[in-house]
Amino acid sequence: MSRFRRVPTALAVGICLAVSLASPAAGTDQRSTNHVEQATPAGVYLVEDTDTRALRTQVANLGVDVLTADDTSMTVVAAAEQLTGLRATGRPLTFLAEREAYFGGAPEEAPDGPSINAFPNGYQDYHDFAELTSALQRAADDHPGLAALSTIGTSVEGRNLWLMSITRAPAGSPEVLFTCQQHAREHLTREMCLRIVNRFTDGYGSDPAVTRLVDSRIIRVIPSVNPDGAEYDHATGSFRGWRKNRQGQGTDLNRNWGHQWGCCGGSSSSPSSDTYRGTGAFSAIETQRVRNYVASRVVGGEQRITAHIDFHTYSELILWPYGYTYSDTGPGLSAQDAAAFRALGTQMAQTNGYTPQQSSDLYITDGSINDWMWAAHGIYSYTFEMYPRSGGLNGFYPIDDVIGRETARNDAAVDLLLSYADCVPRVIGASCGV
Repeated sequence: MSRFRRVPTALAVGICLAVSLASPAAGTDQRSTNHVEQATPAGVYLVEDTDTRALRTQVANLGVDVLTADDTSMTVVAAAEQLTGLRATGRPLTFLAEREAYFGGAPEEAPDGPSINAFPNGYQDYHDFAELTSALQRAADDHPGLAALSTIGTSVEGRNLWLMSITRAPAGSPEVLFTCQQHAREHLTREMCLRIVNRFTDGYGSDPAVTRLVDSRIIRVIPSVNPDGAEYDHATGSFRGWRKNRQGQGTDLNRNWGHQWGCCGGSSSSPSSDTYRGTGAFSAIETQRVRNYVASRVVGGEQRITAHIDFHTYSELILWPYGYTYSDTGPGLSAQDAAAFRALGTQMAQTNGYTPQQSSDLYITDGSINDWMWAAHGIYSYTFEMYPRSGGLNGFYPIDDVIGRETARNDAAVDLLLSYADCVPRVIGASCGV
């Protein structure tokens, strides 16, 4: 999910120009309240003068789909029922386009019978679910004794939630978990997890850094937490901009985790919202599966997973807990813990050029995976918001030419997290208990 960058000026101007040329009310002031009330209700809006995190949280609490934000404005997708709330914030609103304009056409319904189920031209190097399955199986087959493919269960539509385990380390070594594609439309993240799999299998024995880490760490990778939503997103051969899973009207998986679920903002109780948090914590099948797997890694009373990255797109950010409160600390999160999160997040950002910050510095979000991983299990859990730095709905769909460059961009950050996995507080000169 894009969290903290403004839509480029050229893009905003171009969209506004296209809308004004197509509209009989071309002379209407784009910023006026009357224009917003007369415009197509469901659409993309620029919300200006959101210069504090409290104002950004006020907007996010409406359940809109926040595409981009910075310290002056936000770009959001608002449904008809959310416009009254948007106007009530008192922020200047500009109607940019109907939602579908960001895709070049309306998202079609899936056809009866077999679906097209193909990525559009320019995206063929992305892996659909069948191709993902084949790639993972091939990696396991090519590296016996190094890589093992298993499943943590199935999705609501019955697809396997694949888990790749890679190690030559002794039993009991620190484990690090990488998860990708909680949000369906974030296809670049699936490629990120595949790069981790391929790099730590193909590179073992030839790349000294890879070999050292594989010999001392247990690497766990779940490449697609939301395979149903991902397939639905491109099932017609074009993109829908779909975010949620496919359970009923869909649940935003990254608002469905069990720590401070629904407590504080940034999620919605409306099933039609893109940030719908579900009927209760872990009401989504997929979050249940990951929760149960993480719980299974508690061995002898000790959680073996020590660190975690959840990959998203976009905005080029590194985020850490807590998201539900503006405070740097909170129950179970001491000043030393917060300092370690910040120090490691900052060091990782120095390797990839992302911006590091506590999640709530953007706006409040509750029910996130990072907050739950830390609060429930003491796992140093980060979110990486990948390329691009800015954009609109189209920012979720970079062409496949960028896959190699943008996934490799995170190699050093991944290695850094793995290197500290034995004791993350070492990053601030602290020690870990025996």
